[in-house]
Amino acid sequence: MTVGLSGAGVFDSVAEAIGNTPLVRLNRVTDGTAAAVYVKLEYVNPLGSVKDRAARTMIEAAEAAGELGPGGTVVEATSGNTGIALAALAVARGYRTVVVVPDKSSAEKVALLRAYGVEVHVTPGGRPAEHPEYPRNVAARLAGEIPGAWFAGQYDNPANPDAHRRTTGPEVWAQTGGRVTHFVAGIGTGGTITGAGEFLKRASGGAVRIVGADPENSVYGGGDGRAWYVESVGHYLHPETGEDRWPLSYDPAVVDRIERIPDVEALVLLRRLAREEGLLLGGSSGTAIAAALRVARSLGPRDVVVVLAPDSGRSYLSKYFDDEWLGRLGFPLSRAADGPTVGELVIVPVGGGARAVPSRATVGQARLLLGVSPALPVRLQRNGSGAPPVAEILGSVTAATLAGAPATDPVTAHLGPPLPVVGTTQPLDAAAERISGHAGPVLVAHEGCAVALIDATDVAAARKAVAAR
Repeated sequence: MTVGLSGAGVFDSVAEAIGNTPLVRLNRVTDGTAAAVYVKLEYVNPLGSVKDRAARTMIEAAEAAGELGPGGTVVEATSGNTGIALAALAVARGYRTVVVVPDKSSAEKVALLRAYGVEVHVTPGGRPAEHPEYPRNVAARLAGEIPGAWFAGQYDNPANPDAHRRTTGPEVWAQTGGRVTHFVAGIGTGGTITGAGEFLKRASGGAVRIVGADPENSVYGGGDGRAWYVESVGHYLHPETGEDRWPLSYDPAVVDRIERIPDVEALVLLRRLAREEGLLLGGSSGTAIAAALRVARSLGPRDVVVVLAPDSGRSYLSKYFDDEWLGRLGFPLSRAADGPTVGELVIVPVGGGARAVPSRATVGQARLLLGVSPALPVRLQRNGSGAPPVAEILGSVTAATLAGAPATDPVTAHLGPPLPVVGTTQPLDAAAERISGHAGPVLVAHEGCAVALIDATDVAAARKAVAAR
């Protein structure tokens, strides 16, 4: 007979340790705002993110409904955190886990999944919703092929918002003594903001305002759905998607207002949070806290803003906290560059956008766009103007490669490899080193978007000129 322990902070399983995460007040990045801003630190959950809550509730609901039983397999499509939480909880219950992740997920998240023994399937990003390689379609197919499998389906699973209705919302209300006036959270699957928001509105008699934080390009807040660089938040829309289906886990009626946050605002704030508040947080936390700070600036000293930070920055050290990653995409670096940068020595029409061939163009149309240009990037077809995100560049075409092609052919049938990319904030030496084996055009990125084409010789010549000074 074994003897169990009991008491505060003692649990019989990892599932029981989920929740009751702390609120921490921001003191320095608030820049003197009158309202108090508190961050709910979800990385304190035992499996590292807010998704611990939804994963536990979804598994328990599936077991209660008889959809998941002994020897079963948990299958999910996720950018990483839900899969990590599901995997750990599944291991503790004796289940196998299969997870499908898009290739934009950080290397740290994929490594964590594999550490739990997960079978990981990495799919290409930027697929339309109907495409067989779209993550949720891959996961649904695998769930149908594996005996005893259960597809968690966080985007449409009612247990997702219910987890936050039962835990996150009540915790915020209790921790603030009912004084919370504004609750801010990112919108991904929509489960967190829907469940917690519903509870807080009901508990306050409708007084608490619910604010959604959304990447600038995300469809939720009115963007056109083009790609962005902060993971695990927002709603991407491929231009070839037939029907834009929003998650059933998200109820837009709960949200009073949405703040659209550019990647650069979120990423710069992440570094301030680490260096001024001692909080190392993930990208979607930067988006949410940037929105909370915007809200707080218009409020008074009696207001209390609570913002939910989904996970830790430890899962993104190779991205948002890495100057090499930031520099090649033209985002501000964490420290001043040693020496001149690409942007300082090459004339770049920032904001004007680089000419590009749309993905639905024919060879004949591409020839007209090329004109005398030796090469142009091919990007996903979207309405409107503006510089295309580097993440939506499919490849490149040249006048030479299209010379003998039928004019009615789709240009995508004649794609060359994507052009090398250098960022406006990247140190010149590092940029020259990266493209040293390339001859011809190079794409210049500023804040994640393609803004110009230059020749590799321009970078090499600028580097030589600096060395000769």
